[in-house]
Amino acid sequence: MWRQYRRGGWCDAGEVGADAVRSLLLSAPAPEDGQSARLHLRGARITGALDLADATIGVPVRMHRCSFEGPLVLRGARLDAVEFVGCDVPGLVATGAATAREAKIVDCTVAGTLDLRAFRAGAWLSLDGSRLEALPGRPAMDAESLSVEQGMSANGLRCGGAVHFNSASVQEYLSFRGARLLGPEARLRAPELVVGGSLHLDRGFVNEGPINLYRASIGGSLHIEDATLTGHGTGRGQTALGLVCATVDGNLQAGEGVRVSGCIDLRDTQIRGTVNLDGARAINRHGPAVKAFRVQVGGDLHARDGFVAVGALELSGARIGGSLQLDGADLTGHEGIAIRARNLVVGARIDCSGGFIARGTVWLSSAAVGSRISFTGAAILTSEGEDALILRRAGAPELSLRLHEAPVGCVDLSFARFGVLRDDPATWSPVLVLDGLQYDALPGNADIAERLPWLMRDPAGFVPQPYEQLAAQYHRIGRDADARRVLLTKQRRLRATLPLPHRLWGLLQDLVIGYGYLPRRAVWLLVLLLTLGAAVFSVHHPSPVGDGPYPAFNAPLYTLDLLIPLTDLGQDRFYAADGPLQWLAVLLICAGWLLATVAATSANRVLRRN
Repeated sequence: MWRQYRRGGWCDAGEVGADAVRSLLLSAPAPEDGQSARLHLRGARITGALDLADATIGVPVRMHRCSFEGPLVLRGARLDAVEFVGCDVPGLVATGAATAREAKIVDCTVAGTLDLRAFRAGAWLSLDGSRLEALPGRPAMDAESLSVEQGMSANGLRCGGAVHFNSASVQEYLSFRGARLLGPEARLRAPELVVGGSLHLDRGFVNEGPINLYRASIGGSLHIEDATLTGHGTGRGQTALGLVCATVDGNLQAGEGVRVSGCIDLRDTQIRGTVNLDGARAINRHGPAVKAFRVQVGGDLHARDGFVAVGALELSGARIGGSLQLDGADLTGHEGIAIRARNLVVGARIDCSGGFIARGTVWLSSAAVGSRISFTGAAILTSEGEDALILRRAGAPELSLRLHEAPVGCVDLSFARFGVLRDDPATWSPVLVLDGLQYDALPGNADIAERLPWLMRDPAGFVPQPYEQLAAQYHRIGRDADARRVLLTKQRRLRATLPLPHRLWGLLQDLVIGYGYLPRRAVWLLVLLLTLGAAVFSVHHPSPVGDGPYPAFNAPLYTLDLLIPLTDLGQDRFYAADGPLQWLAVLLICAGWLLATVAATSANRVLRRN
């Protein structure tokens, strides 16, 4: 061993005492001329405990397929480079140790905690293919405050317990591709982790416990494709993926092949790129599947193409710079809520079309969307008496509500504001709340015969504003007759809510002049009374009154003088009906006053509105 050390060659040793190895490294002989000293052991069995605590070793140490009888202690050591490949170690303690160059613990089996607390790797660190078996109550790996100057890979790592990366720092990438954290104590704890590049938890990564990345900073993307994550609850440190108050400068890739049992928690996290959940499955039967309150996404948030969630999708207060795309998603809510996204801000569009299914309420109240909200072909499945879609106080240039089928639950559009409202009468909910809804256009399907029933589905009964809004829409497109019909319907429905005297007065206005919206009705009534009076008085002339002289009697003018109040056509001052004709005259005078009063009232209402 000493001879090969001086030559820098490999030593195929059998059994070697730990003290001999320690003595060699601490009392290193000079290398042979023209050689570089190295400790290269292959296939050795090292008896005793190899304790190199606080040692300074200036040569590379490489051990392949070696077995250690006792733990390997590197606490506080200063090393050039270390490489353990295929070794069996009952425990490895490297707390506070540092290497000037790379450190490799590859394809090794460590029975006990791999202790890398405050360990510093001057180049890269590799744990690929190693197997870590934790002792009861202890983590499989403890790398708190670990520092790696370049990248770190733990691809194919097998851990029978928890992995701690609290406050660790890796300057380039950190990869756990194909790693498996198994057992009842399995978890990945990495609060305040700093990774300069991307973090990979993909390509068959399995974690049977929660992942805690609270306040982590990831300079690249977070990759979780083809991974299986399991959480224990929805509290802090219990979620399947806890990326809370974190920063991701790239994308969050958690799409095809991702299987999550538990909650994905993205609260208060900033993701400057895109969030991709396309094709993922997130199952949480005890709470939200995705909890992303106040998350900030610079690009799009995709959850399409077979994305399945059992548990609510929580996006209240989220800000998405691009689009929220849920087309083809299948959501089954928790406690009746499929999507809760109050005060959501989306720069482009919300797309819930193309086979989107929500089994529970879709709650988008006060959402602000830059382009369009689309539910074309979507199905929202709720029970009678529940809310299906809540867009209260939401706003967007366009809303498409051409659903696959009419929802049973209530659709609430109260106080929302849309530029274009596209819907289909065949898919209207039987319960529609339209109070305060504003829109600029109803393209293609604004037929008055269909729209009037649209206004009569509010569970609160009669609400005037939707009638005024629809009438204004018809005025804008030049359909004044339809606008008057809407306003007339509004007055008739209002009448049903008034006390009896007001209802009677309203009924009279309706019969006489249609509340001012059917003025021809008053004209025809006037013509009818004029014809009746002229016919009767032409046959039975009224008697002259006064001293004369008398103008020639004219039956039509006399009838008009009785019918029109506050006018003088020179007839009723000189002639007076007597006998039974008096009752006809009284009828004409009363009808004239009623007609004038009703017409004035209705005209005043119309003029005030316009």
